[in-house]
Amino acid sequence: MASYPKDRYDELPDDVERVGAHRGPKRRGRGWIGFAWALLATGILVFGGLFALSQYLGDDLGIPFFASPEEPVSTPKPTEAVEPLTDPATIDPARALVIDLLNGTSENGLQATVADELRTAGWPMGSATPASARDIEDTFIYYSNPGDEDVASGLVSTLGVGEIRLVEADVFPAAHITIVLGSDYLATGQ
Repeated sequence: MASYPKDRYDELPDDVERVGAHRGPKRRGRGWIGFAWALLATGILVFGGLFALSQYLGDDLGIPFFASPEEPVSTPKPTEAVEPLTDPATIDPARALVIDLLNGTSENGLQATVADELRTAGWPMGSATPASARDIEDTFIYYSNPGDEDVASGLVSTLGVGEIRLVEADVFPAAHITIVLGSDYLATGQ
C-alpha cells in the first residue's frame, strides 16, 4: 500500500472528540422539534383547506371560528287576521296558484287520496308526493307570498287540521303553497 505524506490535518488533538460537523453526537430531543414543525405545517394546511372549502361552498362546516357572522333573522310582523278563502272557485286565475302536497305520515298513498279530494273540491293542485320524513306529527301549510295567506287559511279550514307558516320563497320553490300532512291529520279521521 502506498504511503502518502502526512500534514497537520491528519493528526488530531487529543481534546477533540469528533471529526467534522456531521459526525457529532445528536443532541437529545432533537426529533421532537422536527415532529412539532411537521405537526404545525399539517395543522395549517388542514385548517386552511377547511376555511377555503367553507368559503367556496358558502356553507358552515360546523367549525366555530370559521362561521360567518349570522345575519339577524327577521320575523314576520303579525298582521291583521286575514279572512280564510274557503271557496276555491273564488280564487283569481291571475294569481296562478299551485298547491303541492307532501305526505309526512306513515300511511302510504295518503298524499294521492288527499290531493284528489282537494282537486275535486276545486283547489289548484300540483304534485302530491311522500315527504322525506315519514314521522311528522303536525300538519303545516307553508306559503311564501304574504298575499296567499287567505288561501293557506282556507286550506286549514278545508283539511280540518293544520297551521299556516310564512316561509322564504326558496324553501318550496316549485309551489306557492305546500301542504305537509302530519299524523294529526290521521287523528281527525278524514
